[in-house]
Amino acid sequence: MEVRRFIDSDIGQIVSLFYETVHSINAQDYTQEQLHAWAPTDEKRIKMVSWKDSMNNNIAYVAEIKGVIVGFSDMTYDGYLDRLFIHKDFQGQGIASNLLNILESEARKLRILEIYTDASITAKPFFERHGYRTIHSQTVERRGVQLNNFKMMKTLEF
Repeated sequence: MEVRRFIDSDIGQIVSLFYETVHSINAQDYTQEQLHAWAPTDEKRIKMVSWKDSMNNNIAYVAEIKGVIVGFSDMTYDGYLDRLFIHKDFQGQGIASNLLNILESEARKLRILEIYTDASITAKPFFERHGYRTIHSQTVERRGVQLNNFKMMKTLEF
């Protein structure tokens, strides 16, 4: 596996990975209605543009195996971990931990004291294992559908 910085040509694989992963992995914790609100297929084209822009403005990495993107993550320069997704067929192989460790290392270099994120029900145990604590549970509305997730945070040690 190779981890490298995001480049514009990655965006198609990243958006597809996001949709496939949400609709398969997160199905254990969310209803079909919630999954379609979270990752509606009619937004793929919009996401291709908006995510490319935000990932170019963030600290963004992709993990590749044999030229195929199997994971990606990004964080703002103020410590908000925006996205961390691993391909549905590559779960449990340490890819997410590797990407998270790289982002945390980058945050330390930038003297960011805390990383925070909005973790899904599915992702919450992963973040807890990596030292993140729940600030509070929250309900967000997406396309008129309620989705539960968790505001989580980790204080970094230098």
